[in-house]
Amino acid sequence: MIFLMRVLIKRLSAYSTAACIFCLLTGCGPQYVPPGLVYCSEGNPESFNPQLVTSGTTIDATSQQIYNGLVDYNATSGQIIPSLATQWQISEDELTYTFQLRKGVKFHDSVRFTPSRAFNADDVLFSFNRIIDTSHPYHAVSKTGYPFFQSIGFDKLINKIEKISDYEVAFHLNNKDASFLSNLAAGFAIILSEEYGQLLIKQSSEETIDRLPIGTGPFKFVQYVKNEYIRYHRNEKYWRSLPQAELLVFDITPKSTSRLAKLITGDCTVSALPKAGELPVVLEHEELKIDSQPGFNVAFWAFNTQKPPFDDVRVRRALAHAVDRDNILRAVYQKTAVAATGMLPPMSWAYSENKSIIEFNPQKAKQLLEQAGVENLTVDIWAMPVARIYNPNAHKTAELIQADLANIGVKVNIISYDWSVFNQKLSQRSYDSVLIGWNADNSDPDNFFTPILSCSSVASNSNRSRWCSPEFDSILAKARATTSRAERKILYQQAEAMFADKLPMLPFAHATRLAFKHKDVKQSRLTPFGGISFSGNDNDDISDVNIEVKH
Repeated sequence: MIFLMRVLIKRLSAYSTAACIFCLLTGCGPQYVPPGLVYCSEGNPESFNPQLVTSGTTIDATSQQIYNGLVDYNATSGQIIPSLATQWQISEDELTYTFQLRKGVKFHDSVRFTPSRAFNADDVLFSFNRIIDTSHPYHAVSKTGYPFFQSIGFDKLINKIEKISDYEVAFHLNNKDASFLSNLAAGFAIILSEEYGQLLIKQSSEETIDRLPIGTGPFKFVQYVKNEYIRYHRNEKYWRSLPQAELLVFDITPKSTSRLAKLITGDCTVSALPKAGELPVVLEHEELKIDSQPGFNVAFWAFNTQKPPFDDVRVRRALAHAVDRDNILRAVYQKTAVAATGMLPPMSWAYSENKSIIEFNPQKAKQLLEQAGVENLTVDIWAMPVARIYNPNAHKTAELIQADLANIGVKVNIISYDWSVFNQKLSQRSYDSVLIGWNADNSDPDNFFTPILSCSSVASNSNRSRWCSPEFDSILAKARATTSRAERKILYQQAEAMFADKLPMLPFAHATRLAFKHKDVKQSRLTPFGGISFSGNDNDDISDVNIEVKH
């Protein structure tokens, strides 16, 4: 059998990998080559439901491919636009958001599920009540909780979700929140099938909803083989214009050099998360091109502030003073990032350069350690084993920090694990510090603070510094309670100033989003706030609806 497969693969070597995999798994003859895309991705998804995780790897594999949300972002302007909701109204007191839902949207079918109805209000209630209602039959099915929603206090924000009719729902809030619509446009706020959920309850197989997904998106999930590939077929009943690709394959390839090699040989048509040093190689190949998008992200070194001596701000500041961040930008990012002066990137409307950010000063670092009474310090730095948009090479970054800290007499142990183990161990909270980062889910500046620095985000494990300040939370709450951009900018700059003073983490870069691909590939697109889309739609081709938001 293995011999026959090898022979077949050899015979199909003239075809793309997408065609080979398609034919091997479906039995089509060599005379048929389906239009397909192969995306060399960097790792395994943790789930096929993005509500359950905050991993960029999972978002890439799920949000834009399988699902839709109520609202979306225009890829060019960043404005919130309709998706499964065609329009919405906001009440005078800004506490009720009423959504009109799109009619005739079909859910995916599969071997085990054939929908009997179109998307409606029941699916909206099912999807969000699962997150906020502890008595919901699917709430406890998630063993990881709902980290994004927990980190922003979504359950405390929502008073109730009301079904007005089959195609109209209202979200009633407990307090004003200017970031509410932006959070609904995030890749985590996807819509599930209530009918599929009910079927799985009858089969006593509730966990299947997150493992064998059903959505309304441009591609249908077909098969997943861990460490090898994910296979999707085009959703022929998609409510928007159909993707060009009939087949989409995520070829799971952890090593960046291997992804580049597959791209050059044609085994992949698009490649994820390239290293900056690979750019000259791509430029040598006329058939390849580089996709780029300004970075709505931040890379940082997070200190576990609930673990001595990192609970002492003098120690955190000392370690930060010892790091030459400009050297990291040169060596790791090679002109594909800008220096971070705080949490917010220059693209944010609330950005203002933070003049008080820590400067490189090894002598000051030594003085602070002496003041804190810390000697012979050893620091464990956990470095991500996979490339991320915000940090293409965490291990190299750790090595540079290791060398800098050696100059002030601090020993560094660099620790890494397989990506799934790495995430599991992070949730145990035993680390000293971790090199990680954040890729924005939306354009609201609150997204750089509440999901990763609030007290609620400590409980949801998305706050890697484990720093909790009620005063800081109060500033963020005031910023969300007003729709005035001028007032909000002032408040977010107060948050930046407090962050710089307490320094629970050291931000060092906002990276440009990059992807390599073949020049003839038109239907892949880096999305502004995380994820990648292969639908070929630009999120601005919805011309059949009134997008006016009424108060």
